Amino acid sequence: MTGWDARGVRARIREMAADDPGRQRFGAETHRYGLAPPVPEAEIRAFEEAHGIALPREYRSFVAEVGDGPAGPSHGVLPLTAPRPEAGEEWAVDDEWREDRLPGRLAGPFPLTAPLPGPVRGPQAALTRGTLTLAERGCGVFLRLVLNGPRRGEVWQLDPDWGGFVPVSTGFHSWYTAWLESPWLKDQLR
Repeated sequence: MTGWDARGVRARIREMAADDPGRQRFGAETHRYGLAPPVPEAEIRAFEEAHGIALPREYRSFVAEVGDGPAGPSHGVLPLTAPRPEAGEEWAVDDEWREDRLPGRLAGPFPLTAPLPGPVRGPQAALTRGTLTLAERGCGVFLRLVLNGPRRGEVWQLDPDWGGFVPVSTGFHSWYTAWLESPWLKDQLR
C-alpha cells in the first residue's frame, strides 16, 4: 500500500473530532484532531537527501498526500518538517525530534533484527539509530518508524522501563489506519 485516500482520512478525522468535542480520547488534547498541510515533494526530497535516506513509501506518501501530522495515534504524529509553534504545535518530545535529525542518525543501520522485550538497559540512542520518532505515548514511551534494514517500514514501540523495543505494526499504513478505525467509547478514560 502506498497511496492514501486523503479526503477519506480527513473526513474520518472530522468525524472523530465531532464525536469527541471535549477531546476525551487519549491524545486528542495534544493533536486536537488537526491535520497540517501535506509536505511539498521538493521538501521531502530535500529531507531525504540531507539525511541520506529514502523514507518508507507508506509514510512518505502520507506526508505528501494527507498531511504532516499531528492528528494520529497516541499524542499525534510528529511532523517530518519543523514543528510550527505559530500553529500552536508544542511537543513535549522536541528533544527526541531534534536528536533524530542529527547528522547521520537516520541513515545509520537499525541495530535490531528481533524484538527486545523487557526493560532496556544502556543508552537508547544506540537502539534507535536508523529510526524516526513517529509519536509519543507518554511516560517515555515512543513509537518509531524503522528506516533501514530488514525491518524497514515497520513501526516499533520503545518502552524502556517495561516493554522493551518491539514491533507493533508491519507498516505505517496499518498503524495509522488502525487508529482511524478504532472504536471510540464515550466512557473511555484517559
